[in-house]
Amino acid sequence: MPAPPARKPAAAAKLIAELQNVKMDLLSAQCAADRLRQQFSLREIVALGERQTLERAIASARSLARFFSQLEAEISVESDDPKASFSSSL
Repeated sequence: MPAPPARKPAAAAKLIAELQNVKMDLLSAQCAADRLRQQFSLREIVALGERQTLERAIASARSLARFFSQLEAEISVESDDPKASFSSSL
């Protein structure tokens, strides 16, 4: 798979900042889910939670899982190809 075209340093800096923001947002969401898990059983969540809210949360989690699985696969491809360099393609 060919490396993406080189980007300007400003674009790389923006990407790094956005990744930091995403990391913090995901950590916050994970903490919220952990609090929910500690306070309520799965049965309580399903029985008492609003169905539409649960369905939307599940859809969001699935979408995130797909996106990060794709990133993980790309990282594996990059690490398997010594000619490909992620940092030089930013």
